[in-house]
Amino acid sequence: MHVFLDHPGPLAFAHRGGDLGHPENSLAAFEAAVALGYRYLETDVHATSDGVLVAFHDSRLDRVTDRAGAVAELPWESVRRARIGGSEPVPLLEDLLGAFPGARFNIDVKAAPAVAPLVEAIRRTDAWDRVCVGGFSDSRLAAVRAAAGPRLATSLGPREVARLRLRSLAGPLLRGRAAAPFAGVCAQVPERHRGVRVVDRAFVRTAHRLGLQVHVWTVDDPTRIRALLDLGVDGIMADRIDVLRDVLGERGCWTDGSTGSSTVMGTP
Repeated sequence: MHVFLDHPGPLAFAHRGGDLGHPENSLAAFEAAVALGYRYLETDVHATSDGVLVAFHDSRLDRVTDRAGAVAELPWESVRRARIGGSEPVPLLEDLLGAFPGARFNIDVKAAPAVAPLVEAIRRTDAWDRVCVGGFSDSRLAAVRAAAGPRLATSLGPREVARLRLRSLAGPLLRGRAAAPFAGVCAQVPERHRGVRVVDRAFVRTAHRLGLQVHVWTVDDPTRIRALLDLGVDGIMADRIDVLRDVLGERGCWTDGSTGSSTVMGTP
C-alpha cells in the first residue's frame, strides 16, 4: 500500500477545502478543514502563463473571483490580485503543501501545462508520500507518471476506470483470469456517471481484489454516505465536511488528524 493511503478507517477528503462558509480552494477553507480534524485535503491545479502553479478549480477566474480571464493566459502577477469570493487570494499549491505539513493532498491536475510545475512542486517540497494526483485525462496522468516515477501515488484515469467497471460487470466470466495491471493505486469516481451507476458492491470488490482503493466524490447526503460505507468504499470526498465527519463519528471511525499547522503563505 502506498503511504498516502495508510490511514485507519475510511479516508475523509475535504473537497476543495470543504464548505464551512469559506470560499472554495482558499487558505481559509483548508484551515477550517484542518481545524475540524481533516487530514486529507482535495484541491485542483492550473499553471499561469509564466508557469506558476495555483490551487484553483476552474480554467477561468470569472466564476469564483472578482476578476476575469483564463488562468493559463494570465501571468501570476495578475492572478495574485484576484480574490476568491471577493476576499481570499488564490493560493499557490506549494504554499498549501508548506502550510499544512501534517495533511495529505489529493490533487486534480486540470490542464497539461500544469503537469511539469506540479511534479516540480512535489519534488521541491519532498511531498511524495503525502500527495495523490488524479484527473479526468489519461494523457495528463500518463505525463505525471512519466515525470514523477512510481514513487508518486496516482488515481486511475477515465479509461482505466471504464476497464475496472467492465471487469466488475463481467464477474464470474473473468474469475481466475489475471487482469492487466492498473497504473494507479485507487479509483476515484462518482456514484453515477451520466445516469449510469458506477459504484456498487461488485465494483468495490473487484477493485479490492486488484489491490485498488475506491474513493467516491462528491457526497454530502448522510444517507448516501452511510450506504457507500456499507458497500465498503475506502474514502469519500465531501463539501459538507461537517456532515461527513459526523457520519464517520457515529460509526466510530472518525480519526482526528488535525496535526497540521498553518503558516503565513509566501509569494514568489
